[in-house]
Amino acid sequence: MNNNILGAVEIGTIVGVIVIVVVLIYAFKSIKIIRPYEKGVVERLGKFLRVWEPGLHLLVPFIDRVTKVDMRENVVDVPPQEVITKDNVAVTVDAVVYYEATDPFKLIYNVTNFYLAATKLAQTNLRNVVGEMQLDESLTSREKINITLRDILDEATDKWGVRVVRVELQRIEPPADVTQAMHRQMKAERDRRAMILEAEGDKTAAIERAQGTKQSAILEAEGQATAIREIASAERAQTILIAEGEAQAIRNVFSAIHEGGPTRDLITVRYLEALKSIADGNATKIFMPLEMQSLASAAGVFGEMLESTVKPSGGSTDNSVSSGADNSSATLTGSSG
Repeated sequence: MNNNILGAVEIGTIVGVIVIVVVLIYAFKSIKIIRPYEKGVVERLGKFLRVWEPGLHLLVPFIDRVTKVDMRENVVDVPPQEVITKDNVAVTVDAVVYYEATDPFKLIYNVTNFYLAATKLAQTNLRNVVGEMQLDESLTSREKINITLRDILDEATDKWGVRVVRVELQRIEPPADVTQAMHRQMKAERDRRAMILEAEGDKTAAIERAQGTKQSAILEAEGQATAIREIASAERAQTILIAEGEAQAIRNVFSAIHEGGPTRDLITVRYLEALKSIADGNATKIFMPLEMQSLASAAGVFGEMLESTVKPSGGSTDNSVSSGADNSSATLTGSSG
């Protein structure tokens, strides 16, 4: 009996352990945690039940099944491919597509493999967009290609519950010979621009030099005119001052003469002294400003002065004086001639 009891206890223990293990497994399977960047699509017996938000959730093990959908922004790398442009140039193009899920239900049930579908869709539309452009336009219109391709993909993937955030072209690579031709064209264009800029610089420099020379000549002429006007004004002022001084001197002399009451004899003597000074010069001719009668009269007056200063001693004295006066007149006449 003891053996039976021990056997029953062992069986009960084993069953209890099994039950505990089943309960633990059931509990583990029943608890599901949805992370903040995920959403869960719950199915019960193969039928859509609900969408779980982030947090702790319980489900019925082996009956319910949950599929987690990553709601973060993801990237699809579009492999490089050959694209023929509108001007029949083969270029190699590759791009990347950034997307994010907006509806986990559509993403699970409306597309089997979203990554493959998005890759093929991007390749096809990339060929269409680039194929409608010239080579030069495709090389310089990356932003336009990105926006056009994003709009096309976003509209096409809307039924898949996905929003295309942006599309970026990684490279557009033309053939090697086209690249070399473009490099030569670019170099020629830069050389042309350099020559144009150099010519414009020389032209501007020549114009500036001419303007500077013109301005310098104008300023120099204006300076000379101003200097001439200043000099003429100074000379005029000097002449006026000298004339005024001379006029004042003449007036002073004239006033002094009249105030002093000079006699005719004094004037005659001063006149003869002036004639003596003129006769002492080195000139061969002397032009007298007075008439010969005035000179003779002056000589007569001078003779009378001599008679008045010498004592009378007879007729001989009178003759000598007269002869001296005549000689003086003759001398003055000869000097005048």
